[in-house]
Amino acid sequence: MARRRPIEDDSDLQRWMVSWADFLTLLFAFFVVMYGISSVNQDKYRQLADSLSEVFDRNQFGGGVNSQSIFDQSGAGILDGGQSLIQAPATFIEVDDAQATAELRELQARLTADLDGLFDAGQVEIQGGKLWFTIEIRSALLFEPGDVIPAIEADPIIAKIAEVLRSADNPIHIEGYTDNQPVSGDRFPSNWELSAARAAAVVRMLEMNGVESALMAAVGYGEFKPAYSNRTLEGQQLNRRIVVVVSRDQAVRQALIATGSGGISDLTVKTLLVPEVDPGEDALEQVETETGVIFRQAVAPDAEEGE
Repeated sequence: MARRRPIEDDSDLQRWMVSWADFLTLLFAFFVVMYGISSVNQDKYRQLADSLSEVFDRNQFGGGVNSQSIFDQSGAGILDGGQSLIQAPATFIEVDDAQATAELRELQARLTADLDGLFDAGQVEIQGGKLWFTIEIRSALLFEPGDVIPAIEADPIIAKIAEVLRSADNPIHIEGYTDNQPVSGDRFPSNWELSAARAAAVVRMLEMNGVESALMAAVGYGEFKPAYSNRTLEGQQLNRRIVVVVSRDQAVRQALIATGSGGISDLTVKTLLVPEVDPGEDALEQVETETGVIFRQAVAPDAEEGE
């Protein structure tokens, strides 16, 4: 007689459905929370965007929109906070400054005359425009291979450059470049350290020759901004260079340091420098309060006194 097989209880086989249902519930709750965080009040957002657009359009094109549509006399409106007695400082510079450009070109002409004997040998090149000029010097003329201690031959060259620059107040930064060959020895981990150390050495030499240290900075770009092809020995020699960059003013130097003097054009720098404007009655300023950051109308102190 065949034995009767007991009926198997399959309740345990369906337990995965409980876990799956819990997972879906949590996932749904997660998306509900994310949607609630990301949703914004469309009416208030549109109202704020339209108001700011009116202010900026009026400042740029001289439109006749009444400022009272956005701010009342107390400064209250869409952007709370009231009037400010502190005028927003002007942080822009004049792009086309004829006098500053003339002084910069005079410095370039004097240096070109003093270093004339080195141009034919291809050891020094001077290039420039209205906003800055550069003095490119081959590293072999200043340093021994793989070294950062200036050679004796570097003293008269740096002295001639310092003799002209120490009489000016132009910002100066020294850029160091190398080829793509690995640094030999354990003194420098990479070409970054080598290029930065060489740039700092030139800064020190200029300082010793009378150039004000507060006007100078040293930047090392290593092998990553080659001006010539590293596929040939000649290109590698040309990429090992020191570039003395004389800027018309501090804002120009900041723009040049970000990319290197060889990686940005004169026209590009001009687009970064906005002409100086006088903040009018519609200017906005950022103010920190106990409840957060707000934007409010900036009013000149004399305007407040006249009321």
